[in-house]
Amino acid sequence: MLALALGLFLTAFTFAQTNITDANYRVFDSEGNPSSLDKIIEAAGQVDVVFLGEQHDDAVGHYLENEIFRRAFDKYGKERKVALSLEMFERDEQIVVNEYLQGLITEKKFLEDSRPWGNYKTDYRPLVEFAKANKLDVIAANAPRRYVNMVSRNGRSSVDQLSKDAKKWLAPLPYSEASEAYAKKFKALMGGSGEAAMGIDNILASQSLWDATMADSMAKYLKRNKNALIVQLNGAFHSEDRLGTVEHLLRYRPKAKVIVVTMRYEDDFQHFDKAKYEKTGDFVILTDSKVPRSKR
Repeated sequence: MLALALGLFLTAFTFAQTNITDANYRVFDSEGNPSSLDKIIEAAGQVDVVFLGEQHDDAVGHYLENEIFRRAFDKYGKERKVALSLEMFERDEQIVVNEYLQGLITEKKFLEDSRPWGNYKTDYRPLVEFAKANKLDVIAANAPRRYVNMVSRNGRSSVDQLSKDAKKWLAPLPYSEASEAYAKKFKALMGGSGEAAMGIDNILASQSLWDATMADSMAKYLKRNKNALIVQLNGAFHSEDRLGTVEHLLRYRPKAKVIVVTMRYEDDFQHFDKAKYEKTGDFVILTDSKVPRSKR
């Protein structure tokens, strides 16, 4: 109980510093009708994975991720195993994550060895600490960045040269190509960027490795833990329109049920622009762009 209370205190303290309240966001369904966090939690009870698609510097989005994860555990934790899955940690860091959650190593050593993102302490630590206090699993879902970078430079076949031990940190090879819809969207986003000039097909292949590995990490967890509920955090592009990581997950586990929550900040966050947001998620949360950004 002391650990739980401490975890909740740290969470409240972190987000209180930005003075985020219910006035800083609006929840909509996929068609733009007003909805609520309660509706998201209700829908979570019917699925295996809740995808929370964030903007990485959106402080309001991070506040909401914490709220949704906590509420999902409060509502379903007695009957289902609730787990947190993170794009922000890589599969070769799973052992370090587990050692920290089990209290075997200090937080200082955990952070030294797990390559956390620059905004870990403000944005992801509250969720990890809540998981630790409540003995919940945290899935280090992503592919190691060194291999994603390798594919972006040398193409998808470059992973075939890795050792058997290295390949275990990736989705099963050969991993699937991006869908036509995802590839079109990705190339439109990259446009004339410097990265695209280096070879858009290789960069798309590296993005697909990222997506496939996160999906495989969740698929493996669901196979080991019947009736589990995973709350997955990733950049919105990885899951919006039910593309990317969602597509790969459904290849690995065709019967898996998911909901996608897409979060975006807007100046006029109380207005749902159908041209931009319709069906980008089963739920769309627009957040107040005037709230100071998280710093990575």
